[in-house]
Amino acid sequence: MSHQIIRSIPFASRVTGKHARDILARDKARAQKILAGVNPHGPGGAQSFARSRGGRGGNTGGSVDAGSDANGVDVTDAGVTYTASVGVGNPPTDYTLLIDTGSSNTWVGADKKYVKTSTSKSTGDRVNVSYGSGSFSGTEFTDTATLAPGLVIRGQSIGVASRAQGFDGVDGILGIGPVDLTQGTVSNTDLVPTVTDNLFAQGLISSNSIGISYEPSTGNNEINGELNFGGVDTTKTTGDINFVPITSTSPASAYWGIDQTITYGDRTTILDSTAGIVDTGTTLLLLATDAFQAYERATGGKLDRETGLLTITEQQFENLQSLFFKIGDTTYELTANAQIWPRSLNSTIGGEEGKIYLVTADLGSPSGQGLDFIDGFVFLQRFYSVYDTSNTQVGFATTAFTDAETN
Repeated sequence: MSHQIIRSIPFASRVTGKHARDILARDKARAQKILAGVNPHGPGGAQSFARSRGGRGGNTGGSVDAGSDANGVDVTDAGVTYTASVGVGNPPTDYTLLIDTGSSNTWVGADKKYVKTSTSKSTGDRVNVSYGSGSFSGTEFTDTATLAPGLVIRGQSIGVASRAQGFDGVDGILGIGPVDLTQGTVSNTDLVPTVTDNLFAQGLISSNSIGISYEPSTGNNEINGELNFGGVDTTKTTGDINFVPITSTSPASAYWGIDQTITYGDRTTILDSTAGIVDTGTTLLLLATDAFQAYERATGGKLDRETGLLTITEQQFENLQSLFFKIGDTTYELTANAQIWPRSLNSTIGGEEGKIYLVTADLGSPSGQGLDFIDGFVFLQRFYSVYDTSNTQVGFATTAFTDAETN
């Protein structure tokens, strides 16, 4: 067996919503765009102006003209976003880039302008990508990209924005989705190798996959996550990675989609085996309306008009049972503590100090639609997740934070 080469970069999580209703609205809008089949390519949902002939989920049918404002699932729709510092050029200029598992172009220039160096080479080709409410257009360069020490890519495609909308406070995007998402984004080019593709091709990592680990949030805009390019960082896990194939059910099949069963406690089935997605860009745990109502009844939670989230009393919290997610042959436990919003962050969502808010919410449509759940940030904080493009599969493992009493 060949030696596994893993390279890691830290990232910061930032709550972008100023209120729980804002976060919930963003999450539900994201889910409804996926259900509408606007972009069957990736969990963040960037759309190019000449869409791919079809990713894992099938043919898109048609194209989008350059400069159009396609209604994609926007990385800026996310209630929680992730940023990393990436150097471009030699000597490198550092840019703060949004990490997006649902798009694959890497570009700069939204805030800090591109600085040309001796390694900067213009291809003369146009780049144009729409992310729903955000978009950018500009010129393609190839340049040196420094993700971390020992993680230096030669000749990486870098979009240099002449126009960018919807990206306040960041310089651009680090696209880490499948390469199919780049089709048609650059003129005179079919597919543009992603940063992960180039890391693999240049021998800097040993497999075309990405692992993501978190520490549960206790503050805002803190370094609490890590991207592992090229494999699994076993120092972050407390058990084996268990992989499952991408679901065959549409529209979840077009994303990092899986099949799972959810039960509350020992006996209460919340959701029978069905398809949904794993999405770093969704903040909450979203369930189809009938499943959410079953969870509401099981927990005794009451809808809080101020935040739009379910609330429970301290006594109800003491009696709150775990949620069990059966994914493949493995069952993952989301503890009572993991089911509530961090009380130290109540003010960030417009909540009351000391009040207990549940992080499971209504997806906004009944089950049986091909997207019956979204395991978002609040779920992924408690597990190590792997997005394996080469084998079209997703993996999970427990971590030291799976049973944490953080909240």
